[in-house]
Amino acid sequence: MSDAPQSKPKPKISSARRLGLKMRLLSTAMEMLIVEKQDKQKEREKVLSERIPPIKLSGLSVRELQELCRDLHHKIDVIDEERYDISIKVAKNEKEIKEMNQKIYEIKSKLKRPNLKRVKLSAEQLLSVLLGSKHTQSIDFKANLKTVKKDEEKKEEVTDWRKNVEAMSGMEGRKKLFDAGQ
Repeated sequence: MSDAPQSKPKPKISSARRLGLKMRLLSTAMEMLIVEKQDKQKEREKVLSERIPPIKLSGLSVRELQELCRDLHHKIDVIDEERYDISIKVAKNEKEIKEMNQKIYEIKSKLKRPNLKRVKLSAEQLLSVLLGSKHTQSIDFKANLKTVKKDEEKKEEVTDWRKNVEAMSGMEGRKKLFDAGQ
């Protein structure tokens, strides 16, 4: 068996069936959206009919119509003031949200982890950092180490190479090389 990563198992649903299911889901979602819009429209009409009774204009005199117009203008002014107050509150809240997001962004940018630098500490400094004020005596770590003596390499004497070649020539020289190798 190879060490290569194994591929994902094939899905049990064919691509055509999967596509058909997606299409059905989308059509069902579309129908649900249409029904939801219709329900919202009906609820809006219901709320408006409760809040605002239908106006009866027939059979009213000119004076009553003028009074009705003044009343409607007064209601429009009150609602317009409420709308203005609400829009100011919304703008103020959006400004606060924007400022808070800016503060969050600034705080996150300040809290980035700095790149750490390598610091070379001696054993004494490291112990003083770790132990703090408890560390009073100095410890010589090098004193406890083993000493290893290196064997001096055998130095061959430098001689004239021509003498060496003459000595090694012939069968006697080859025997000397063979004996030297063992």
